Amino acid sequence: MPKVVATEKTGPAPGSGPVTVIATAGHVDHGKSTLVLRLTGTDPDRWEEEKSRGLTIDLGFANTTLPSGRDLSFIDVPGHIRFLRNMLSGVGAVDGCLFVVAATEGWKPQSEEHLRILSLLGLQRGVIALTKIDQVDEELFELAKLDVEEQVEGTFLERAEIIGVSAPEALGIDELREALDRVVADVDESRVERTPRLWIDRSFAPAGAGTVVTGTLTGGRISVSDELEVVPLARPVRIRGLQSHHTDLDRVDPGNRVAVNLTGVGHGDVARGDVLVQPEAWHHSAMVDAELTVLDSLAHPVTRRGAYAAYIGSGEFPARVRVLQASRIEPGQTGMVRLYLNRKVPVLPGDRFILRESGRDETVGGGEILDIEPTLPASKASPDRSMERLVTERGWVEADHLARLIGRPIEPTVGRWVVDPDELEQSKRSILAAIEGADALGLDVAALDDRQRAVLALLAEVQIVAGRATIGEVADPLADHPWVAALAADPFGPPDATGVDRGEVRELVRRGTVIEQDGVHFAKSSIDEAIALVGSALAEQPDGLTVAEIRDLLGTTRKFALPILAHLDGTGVTRRRDDVRIAGPRMPPPGLRSKP
Repeated sequence: MPKVVATEKTGPAPGSGPVTVIATAGHVDHGKSTLVLRLTGTDPDRWEEEKSRGLTIDLGFANTTLPSGRDLSFIDVPGHIRFLRNMLSGVGAVDGCLFVVAATEGWKPQSEEHLRILSLLGLQRGVIALTKIDQVDEELFELAKLDVEEQVEGTFLERAEIIGVSAPEALGIDELREALDRVVADVDESRVERTPRLWIDRSFAPAGAGTVVTGTLTGGRISVSDELEVVPLARPVRIRGLQSHHTDLDRVDPGNRVAVNLTGVGHGDVARGDVLVQPEAWHHSAMVDAELTVLDSLAHPVTRRGAYAAYIGSGEFPARVRVLQASRIEPGQTGMVRLYLNRKVPVLPGDRFILRESGRDETVGGGEILDIEPTLPASKASPDRSMERLVTERGWVEADHLARLIGRPIEPTVGRWVVDPDELEQSKRSILAAIEGADALGLDVAALDDRQRAVLALLAEVQIVAGRATIGEVADPLADHPWVAALAADPFGPPDATGVDRGEVRELVRRGTVIEQDGVHFAKSSIDEAIALVGSALAEQPDGLTVAEIRDLLGTTRKFALPILAHLDGTGVTRRRDDVRIAGPRMPPPGLRSKP
């Protein structure tokens, strides 16, 4: 990837450890971008239009190292209502916020909009920067501070520190950095290690670098040369290079902002809202059950009527809404919904989302995804995030699939499955009844499916002898079978199976005690003896033996000689050449043959 000069900083190299991601938020022209520039030395406004208008249109990114040495990444999101969709795509993977309010203007409608969105996304911490304090006197500053405290009362920012700053004058910047350090220290760095997921928020093609995508990495580490997949393209890609804040890296840990140089896809084929994941590691769903909190400022309830868009990660997905357990969710209330997205996405329970109604162009509410693979009809669904509910509704679920549904490794309870306890008890009873109802040989284990065999292994009272399941200590009923003795007594003129139980015949053949060929049965010892006799004769007559010669050698008739030869040919012991049999590739050497 092309080298870019990075801002000088101390502390650990970017990407080498946990990083806290902070979103800036607040009304347009309250000084977010200027403040980020002062804190990091990086101007987050990337486009000429942004610079000329003094207005953030798209997402901006910057990083700094705090006094404690901790790394902090900023996502600078646009504040103007026209660019709300870009703002939403930037706040899907953040740990906290830097909420900006100008002391000269105070709380504005867009301030309220941003606070609601951050609340709906489940943020728990942040710092409030009261900017432009150089333009107000002390009395106006205190009034502005009181106004902000009143506005955030009852929200996650109620106890947030309020720091007065002036970015151009560098007033309060040190205090703000210390406050941010305290927020970072409060972030839970014990991120659950899963598999990596990167919601793409930009795709571009720097000269000589091919396709580069950016996003905030979550879930797990990625490294150069990793094979990944772009969703929804389902196209395999390989990581050619990695950068975090302009520093080339061999690997990047979760929590970092990262630029990923990809091979295998053109930058025009990848868009914001696409996702970079490991193949087969995520469950992709277009239907999810979720908890939705409706904004109390909404003028109407949420029903299934309307055209909606769900914002998940960096994506905007047209969606249909079905309210569960009721017909509507009133403003200020929380209820359950089923979202039908326009395409499958790799999601997990706990992922946050924002719901907007496209027709009215208003934010409806937001919440948390609970179930990414609903199995019950909407009329019966009662979603939550418990693994027990998932297992109960399914009865049986493979542990690997369940791990993808809940986002963490899970040990199987029966074979490769996790099984509902009631379902397991029913399976045990069913198998025991089948064993008790079987014939004297017991239940043929080969007739059971994989689940039944897994349950069978849990039944301590069951004995399995020669592939047959019986209850308790049971002697093998086929040991020393008289028919086998009769076959061995007349090896090349054996008696037929008249009078022998057909089930016993099948089981003896399955065990290999008896060899069946073309409707004729031979003892295994008889075939071994035939191999020894034919092998010795072919050693003396390598050009081959005719059927008549083999018949006479065995002292039998053509009726029995032909099935024996068919078996030897079929197993590779002999091979037919014109009208004779010669030694085949599996003819045992003399020392391994039974003595004739």
